[in-house]
Amino acid sequence: MNSLLSLASSALFLQGASALGYGFNGSDSQFYGQSPPVYPSSIGHGTSNARWVSAYQRATALADQMTIEQKVNMTRGYTGTCTGNSGAVPRFGVPPLCLSDAPDGIRGQEFVSAFPAGIHVAATWDRTLMYQYGKALGSEYRGKGINVALGPVAGPLGRVVRGGRNWEGLSNDPYLAGAGMGEITRGIQDAGVMATSKHFLLNEQEYRRRPSSIGEAFSSNVGDRALHELYVFPFMDALRADAAAVMCSYQRANNSYSCQNSKLLNGLLKTELGFEGFVRMLDWTLVMPDGGYWGQNLTDAVKNGSVSAERVTDMATRILASWYYMGHDNGFPAPSIYPGTTKHEPVDVQADHAALIREIGAASTVLVKNVNNTLPLQRPTFLCVYGYDATVPSMPWQDASRYGGGYAVNFGWQTFAGTLITGGGSGSNAPPYVVSPFQAIQERLRQDRGINPTYTPYVNADACLVFINAYASESFDRLSLTDESSDRLVGNVAANCSNTVVVIHSTGIRNVDAWIDNPNITAVLYAGLPGQESGNSLADVLWGDVSPSGKLPYTVAKEEADYGAVLSSSLSFDQFPQDDFTEGLFIDCRAFDRDEIEPRFEFGFGLTYTTFEYAKLNVQMDMGANTDPLPDPEVAVISGGHPALWETVATVTCALSNTGRVTASEVAQLYLGIPSSAEFDTPARQLRGFQRTPVRPGETRTVSFALTRRDLSVWDTTVAQWRLQAGTYKIHVGASSQDLRLEGNLEISSS
Repeated sequence: MNSLLSLASSALFLQGASALGYGFNGSDSQFYGQSPPVYPSSIGHGTSNARWVSAYQRATALADQMTIEQKVNMTRGYTGTCTGNSGAVPRFGVPPLCLSDAPDGIRGQEFVSAFPAGIHVAATWDRTLMYQYGKALGSEYRGKGINVALGPVAGPLGRVVRGGRNWEGLSNDPYLAGAGMGEITRGIQDAGVMATSKHFLLNEQEYRRRPSSIGEAFSSNVGDRALHELYVFPFMDALRADAAAVMCSYQRANNSYSCQNSKLLNGLLKTELGFEGFVRMLDWTLVMPDGGYWGQNLTDAVKNGSVSAERVTDMATRILASWYYMGHDNGFPAPSIYPGTTKHEPVDVQADHAALIREIGAASTVLVKNVNNTLPLQRPTFLCVYGYDATVPSMPWQDASRYGGGYAVNFGWQTFAGTLITGGGSGSNAPPYVVSPFQAIQERLRQDRGINPTYTPYVNADACLVFINAYASESFDRLSLTDESSDRLVGNVAANCSNTVVVIHSTGIRNVDAWIDNPNITAVLYAGLPGQESGNSLADVLWGDVSPSGKLPYTVAKEEADYGAVLSSSLSFDQFPQDDFTEGLFIDCRAFDRDEIEPRFEFGFGLTYTTFEYAKLNVQMDMGANTDPLPDPEVAVISGGHPALWETVATVTCALSNTGRVTASEVAQLYLGIPSSAEFDTPARQLRGFQRTPVRPGETRTVSFALTRRDLSVWDTTVAQWRLQAGTYKIHVGASSQDLRLEGNLEISSS
């Protein structure tokens, strides 16, 4: 930190917004690699809705009674039972806030559930399940007395294909990630816990994400248009759901550390997006868990005039407003977080969440190959199971320490150590049990008087199932999207078994071209990171109790080189390393479309056990839709941005028929071709709608997509506004980003 002013802008709870202009004032390259200053930080008022108004009225009244020391104490961290603990103000009955990991389950605790990871939830493409996931997760946090859940995640978005934390997020597509962020945030907060949208912003690689003996952290250098249309986009959905907290990120953004980046925090988050809550400091050693630079330093800064008293008052007010907004002043349970060595009365918060975990696990399983209807299995009596990923390790906690994680509840279960249900790092969870694939398969065979021998015969086997995985973790990025040992295992089994089914548990993209075309490999499933009910979820799909409906939340290439410059994290040993996001908007399927690269499995792809027919596309402009190029500047923003951005402009419908013989859900997807020009170079198609719909054989159902102003707009860097262009918008509806069955047009003229 170079000054107390910078320090004040990177507090544990940094609040406020700028009343001044912000952003890149001109071409997208004018300030590329530079982050313009945006000061002062404005005062929060809580005007988004009546609930925020009431919360701010109470918070302001209470903050006005506090001393500077009491306000400062609320902004600092203390070591305690929770992952993070804020300071209390006992005189006014304000307890410390308990903050805890992780986005897919409470980490390091007993009698809690291990939920599927974010990237696995996104593979459901189901908003209802996303909400239920957030609601169940939030109820466990509340049951343990945790005020602030450190999730969900949209940063990293997944720009770097081998990024170590991509699995914590939802998708590298901003629309799909945004839908998940909004629903999970809403679910967590409906359960009575503050959701923390993280990591804001541009935290896209693990290598040199923090300062070290080598030099400063990497700087993510990105133009303002890509910043908005890719990386800010999903956070808008979380704020639209009234997220009470945001976590900033470690690395630099346009050469200013993100947690002290006034352009991102004051200008973008708190002015443009109207954020009402508080910003949590990510840099754990800077402010959490024991105060770091904060505490007395901030008090002294106010007293010597370096930081205004109003700035600190606003910090405290925003914390209090979020506390009141979530009703934590009224009967919120005390934290029941204990270290494993302390004898205590256990608090069981699992409820019936195992059923939901199992449902999401099955709904997220993506079937990518199924030759001659190999699956579902037809009452098999002899199955052979192979692979290190099929079973639970005998001593998972101790085994994980050998890989540098220290303990498995922190850094996950490593590859080759057993079946993979979560990734590693602070985003991992603490399973109360794990149903392994081997266990679930054996149980299903037992019911049918079948056999699953522990030796390895191939003769007479109905099928051979081989399990592999792809691990990733916080603190390092992946070195490859394959591994020779696993590929060799698959090849060896397939060489001896003419009906080989491959199951991949992975933290993200896993390339398969070493063996995918082998004729003896008849079925392949991407089973993601499904949580504690892993085996049961998979068995439900293998036996056909559930028809697979999962769709890939990313593109699987034929060769790693097909991903281009964003395959790996940037490597540099410079004092001030730079990572230039020169690809702009073109990552994943957008880049594959532009460069005419044929993927192995495209974004949005997934097979099922029946067939679907699409028909009767209808595109209708909504009555009274405002198609002015720019939103009315006189209208105040709300949490999530200008309210006009969320208004429906047009509605698209189609008919979806099940033409097969099995009940299944289909994820119908809408891709939009926004008009492209010399001024606005746009991807050929962008996801702008999806709906997972269950359909019975012979049944036809109507699928509806609402297109909002934001869905149709581009970010205009000259005026720093979302612009709705006049012109022809191409509408594509189908089963994936490449399997597009219906086409139409939406004509927009400036009103």
